[in-house]
Amino acid sequence: MNSPDESKHWDKTSRLMITMMSIWFFFGFVIHMFVNQLNTIKIFGFPFGYYMAAQGSLIVFVAMLFWFAKAQDKIDRESGFAEDE
Repeated sequence: MNSPDESKHWDKTSRLMITMMSIWFFFGFVIHMFVNQLNTIKIFGFPFGYYMAAQGSLIVFVAMLFWFAKAQDKIDRESGFAEDE
């Protein structure tokens, strides 16, 4: 049986995973569905849709990795499941 700490930990971890997957889905698929409409805006001489497809999503994905690691470490420490350094 799960202890209350394990249940809280899993609830917070599940929420974090759902948040990260939602952001990933948005930048991985939704933005790319509107590339043609976004191409009316120019950034550094490139159409905005091209920029978001080629560079923007990748930048967000890397930032998400660091944010996820930091947030999960915080959840682990609050719940007493952190690894020793």
